[in-house]
Amino acid sequence: MKRSSRPNLAVVEARASDSSRADSAEWPLWALLVLFMASGCSALIYEILWFQMLELVVGSSALSLGILLGTYMGGMCLGSLLLPRFVARREHPIRVYALLELGIAALAIVVYFAVPLVSMLSAGGGGQGLWGILLRGAIASLCLLPPTMLMGATLPAISRWVESTPRGVSWLGALYSSNIVGAILGCLLAGFHLLRLYDLIVSLLVAVALNVSAGLFGLLLARRTAYESVASEPTRTSAPVRPGAAHVVIAISGLCALGGQVVWTRILALLLGATVYTFSIILGVFLFGLGLGSSVGAMLARSSREPRRELGLCQLLLALAIGWSAYMVSRSLPYWPINFSLSKDPWITFQMDLARCLWALLPPSLLWGASFPLALAAASRNDADPAPVVASVYAANTIGAIVGALAFTFLIPVIGSQAEQQVMVGLSGVAGLLLLAPLAMRPPQGLRSLIKATAVALGALAAGLALWSVPPVPSALVALGRFVVFRLTAAGVPSDVRKDPNILFMGEGLTESVAVSEKSGVRIFHVSGKIEASTSYVDMRLQRMLGHLPALVHPEPHSVLIVGCGAGVTAGSFTLYPSIKRIVICEIEPVVPHRVTPYFRNENYDVLADPRVEVVYDDARHFVLTTREKFDIVTSDPIHPWVRGSGSLYSSEYFRLVKRLLNPGGVVSQWVPVYQASEDAVKSELATFFSVFPNGTVWAGINEGTGFDLVMLGTDQPTRIDLAGMQVRASQPEFAPVAQSLLGVGFRTPFELMATYLGRPADLATWTAGAVINRDRRPWLQYRAGWDSYSEQRHDLFDVIARFRRFPSGLFVGSEALQQAVRDAGSAPPPGRPGPGTGSAQSPGLRP
Repeated sequence: MKRSSRPNLAVVEARASDSSRADSAEWPLWALLVLFMASGCSALIYEILWFQMLELVVGSSALSLGILLGTYMGGMCLGSLLLPRFVARREHPIRVYALLELGIAALAIVVYFAVPLVSMLSAGGGGQGLWGILLRGAIASLCLLPPTMLMGATLPAISRWVESTPRGVSWLGALYSSNIVGAILGCLLAGFHLLRLYDLIVSLLVAVALNVSAGLFGLLLARRTAYESVASEPTRTSAPVRPGAAHVVIAISGLCALGGQVVWTRILALLLGATVYTFSIILGVFLFGLGLGSSVGAMLARSSREPRRELGLCQLLLALAIGWSAYMVSRSLPYWPINFSLSKDPWITFQMDLARCLWALLPPSLLWGASFPLALAAASRNDADPAPVVASVYAANTIGAIVGALAFTFLIPVIGSQAEQQVMVGLSGVAGLLLLAPLAMRPPQGLRSLIKATAVALGALAAGLALWSVPPVPSALVALGRFVVFRLTAAGVPSDVRKDPNILFMGEGLTESVAVSEKSGVRIFHVSGKIEASTSYVDMRLQRMLGHLPALVHPEPHSVLIVGCGAGVTAGSFTLYPSIKRIVICEIEPVVPHRVTPYFRNENYDVLADPRVEVVYDDARHFVLTTREKFDIVTSDPIHPWVRGSGSLYSSEYFRLVKRLLNPGGVVSQWVPVYQASEDAVKSELATFFSVFPNGTVWAGINEGTGFDLVMLGTDQPTRIDLAGMQVRASQPEFAPVAQSLLGVGFRTPFELMATYLGRPADLATWTAGAVINRDRRPWLQYRAGWDSYSEQRHDLFDVIARFRRFPSGLFVGSEALQQAVRDAGSAPPPGRPGPGTGSAQSPGLRP
């Protein structure tokens, strides 16, 4: 095949006498559209993949994720700036692009195998406080900086093929749009298919295959096309571009775009559910809007004589569009009369979620997407090397995005999401005026100038009205989540009332939005639209079981680690044991102990005032990985496994880390939610726990014959429960507070608590056979549990497990009379709801 001779587009446009010659020169650009689509697809797969991996090492707190996002985008910014300085203009742009793609593939493989090594190096190394922050930042930089630098260099590299003409800027916009289309595909492919059905290695191989294909095809394309750099290139590298108004505006645009993504993702997660699928849908809508807007902006840049004007208009319109989105996510969408229980198919729910996200987020996303090619056109010079221009605009946009992502993440607890959205409106209005005001006041003066000035003033006034109309997040949405409109209506509250009168407190923390409500004498703790704890009898029974069960199984505990503070009921249960000298509570969200836990002071025995208690604010996974302290008891009451990021607290690797923290004879207890969970998901949780704790046992929260949740108990040695020792402890005077606490949730004696035993690995082997083991490299549970949360699950799952219930030979050590007391405690129910003086809850008998 004959190689096509292709000078740069500036030369082509000067020499071509008809359109056919120009078209023949542009044909490789059509192929590059496909390559950039593949590149964007792989980039988003990597982003989702790397965040999944790195949160296992540095934690999933907002601080850690903010550092990761900043490093990710900072690497792309650095790559875009360095390429024009270190790669000569005479190098074939397509060949440079192809080599970058191959380099990304190679470094992605290195990152995949380097992360576990970094995790091993940081294990047992402390890591709390400032050292922890520095360690997390170093890990993020080490893992993400090299490949992201190559990603950021691809667009400046290929810009030398199109040059800085209007036609070239239009093609750059098209390539940028194509890259975003690929990013959408990668986001949906990773979020809904690869990680749901496969594992991290399959996802990695798909992304690597896309990079390698783009690289090899790019090398072939470079061989088939000739490139002639401009003859006037004096040096090996290009001079930097001086920033101007367009750079400032596109930096503000990037800041607001990432700030909006942070704020609206958090609010929409309340409404749609905080699953991995919700985050994929929101990200996909943002990318769709950016891609479509970039295409429109590219066409405007090609035909516009004054791109600064169009860029300024975009920013003024953005002020209005941000106000629209703020109103929709807080005042409109939560009260749409959509009953999700009518559909049993998650795909139907995803369609409704997608429609609502498009309705709320598409307008500002379109305008942010259009801003980039218009900024390129406003900053470009026809006689300049395009690479520095593209790199400078791209870097300004990325720096703004980094500032927006970090600032809007960490300022939510300080100023709130309402004020952050008002800042976005104000900044966009200022950016528009920065470009439009000089144009409106430009001579000659006259009626035309007056009309322009009036239009700019009206635009500024509209932006001010949009800022004033930004609403706060409804407290009812924080408490009731996706069912807010139906629960308010069922409670007799009109659907147009934005505040639930039963809510006592609502706060926006660093990682979660929380609320406390009270109704019919029951106080409830809400986290991001779902109930996490309450003072209801059933919830109190389970929360105290998580504390009393391991404390009674252990013969004499001295130290305890509680993962998750919540209402503090579980932690408070340990304060009643005189042998316990140290209690550590690891909590990721500072607002919970400070503002929420005090509302439950009577139920948690004022746990935070106990001098033995220390609260550590850290991601649980990171704390367990880095602490050097050992404990007699570790109890975990984590958030539901379907919540994004929580699956790492149900993996076999996490259980091994917890096991490493145990002193000899130590005990681990873990909550297992049964509601909103499928049989396969619960099987996976039990099988994963048993794979690490082969001596593990399962205990049931039982009330009037019905099971509601499970507690897994694990030990580092063969489990033996000394009934005689337990009886002696129960007879001592200092045990009286423990006895009273047990009696408050229906257990008259410790033996009645022991009667909640449900099974152990040998008993449940036939039921858990073939269950998927949830691993860090295969986060199956997070995706399966998230899928289950969109459809109604069976409520008799406890009965399925209870069929395998047998009295555990060898587990309870003691006389036959004591063992019979345990059997009797589980088979002699009193009538009605138990309470002080009424006896234990009804439960199926423990068969011999």
